[in-house]
Amino acid sequence: MITLDINGQEYSLDLEPEMPLLWALRNELGLTGTKFGCGIAACGACTVHVDGNAVRSCVTPLSAVDGSRVTTIEGLTSSAAPQARTAVQQAWIDHQVPQCGYCQSGMIMAVSALLEDNPAPSDEEIDSRISNICRCGTYPRVARAIRSLRDAEGETA
Repeated sequence: MITLDINGQEYSLDLEPEMPLLWALRNELGLTGTKFGCGIAACGACTVHVDGNAVRSCVTPLSAVDGSRVTTIEGLTSSAAPQARTAVQQAWIDHQVPQCGYCQSGMIMAVSALLEDNPAPSDEEIDSRISNICRCGTYPRVARAIRSLRDAEGETA
């Protein structure tokens, strides 16, 4: 039995310990916002937070996250205000980041973890920490959105 806190709800899953977290989220729990992209942790479409850290769920076995707190794209906003947007999601809209949108939930999760760790990352930190692949090539818009959040943080500090 694998026990997880997913988006603030406790789950006990009777699943194979080697099953990737991605498949438990999508196929067993119906949380389809987390996407399958490559299956080898290269693209980042499957990025979720495990205990606050960005993790590629396609290669993370359930046994490695037993007892952990998992947040998916569906869990970024509070259940009290499910229509609310996070600052990262709003920046994505403001800077028209998505094109096809397939990779964007993983990208938003990676950026959210980065900004939680460091609200004012340097351009070098952004480049090194955000390694998600966007087939549409929206990287300049992603960078603009992140920099706008970083610069806004600097104004409030």
